[in-house]
Amino acid sequence: MNVTRIIAIRHGETAWNVDTRIQGHLDIPLNDVGEWQARQAAQALAGETIDAIYSSDLKRAFATAQALADVSGATLTPVENLRERCFGDFEGRTFAQIEAESPEQALRWRKRDPEFTPHGGGESLTMLRARINHTVNALAAQHLGEQIVLVAHGGVMDVLYRLATRLDLQAPRTWDLTNAAINRLLWTPESGLTLVGWADTGHLNQQTRDEIHS
Repeated sequence: MNVTRIIAIRHGETAWNVDTRIQGHLDIPLNDVGEWQARQAAQALAGETIDAIYSSDLKRAFATAQALADVSGATLTPVENLRERCFGDFEGRTFAQIEAESPEQALRWRKRDPEFTPHGGGESLTMLRARINHTVNALAAQHLGEQIVLVAHGGVMDVLYRLATRLDLQAPRTWDLTNAAINRLLWTPESGLTLVGWADTGHLNQQTRDEIHS
């Protein structure tokens, strides 16, 4: 069959997600909620055939992917090119700090200027899209007739949605990028990505966060 089924998952929650602090390529671990979310996602997919798992090598994504690998038994491979967008000097700062300290850059970022590159070695949206498109095409091509899982980051999930729906980089976002949500796509050599389902969070509603420490 000339189709690769893809499950795409954003990593579980981190303390910096809660603080609205930009992570980018900084290697921030999951918090307790994020670890629980990873386990819930793994259990939600326990009954499915998974032929391979590929994950960003940053620990918040890799730990989420490891929970899936522990349950499914699928081989887990770190892929540096599945990392979040590099935000240069924005990394480690909150949204509010960026607005206050770098208003001109913040405006270009907020307007989703495709060529805006944060100072300090950051990536533009155009660069991010090219990186993710190339990486996903290469991975999916190895698994025709199979199902794979990609575990990555919010910016990566956003690009995957846009690629699958043919939306440009500046189109307003009307879809969720929830931590540990399950997103489903198909890939073919002829058509690339198409969307099957997005932001399934049913597995995250089975318990309350109060039960994490019980």
